[in-house]
Amino acid sequence: MAKRSSEREDLHSSVIPADQIEGKILLIRGEKVMLDADLAALYGVTTKRLNEQMRRNRNRFPADFVFRLTGKEVAALRSHFATSSGARGGRRYHPFAFTEHGAIMAASVLNTLRAVEMSVFVVRAFVRLRRLLATHQELADKLAALERKLAGHDEQIVAIIDAIKRLMEPRKSPDLSRPSDRRRIGFQSGDS
Repeated sequence: MAKRSSEREDLHSSVIPADQIEGKILLIRGEKVMLDADLAALYGVTTKRLNEQMRRNRNRFPADFVFRLTGKEVAALRSHFATSSGARGGRRYHPFAFTEHGAIMAASVLNTLRAVEMSVFVVRAFVRLRRLLATHQELADKLAALERKLAGHDEQIVAIIDAIKRLMEPRKSPDLSRPSDRRRIGFQSGDS
């Protein structure tokens, strides 16, 4: 029991702000994910232990929960975050990327108090990012609708300007000295 209370005290003394967790969430292959090293640090275990538990419980981690990064993805992350390469003592293997569901499952297989409690913060961070992305998508949709509407307005404005230009053009005044140009007044029969 003493161990549980000391773990709880450690957790409360080292609570990580939500924005710091959100900063660890990356968009890879169209999925919001956290890398194994970041998730392990949050859960208070080593990356080796996290990956070991994931491998031992592989049936709990389908492809939509966790996937290994490709060489190109690792290179892109390395250039983006300026991390070290394997030749200089960095990681030997490509990291795993855990989706929101994978992060929850990892907490359940690790079965440590910190992992279980931190998973709540991780889920909240994923949900907050999902809401932000939905808000941005709504805004993007509204902007696209406005652009389409304005494109239609542009065509209408051009048509109005053309009509005004035609109205501003001087009309040819008819030569009234010629009888064919004169407009006849009065009752006209269909014969003339």
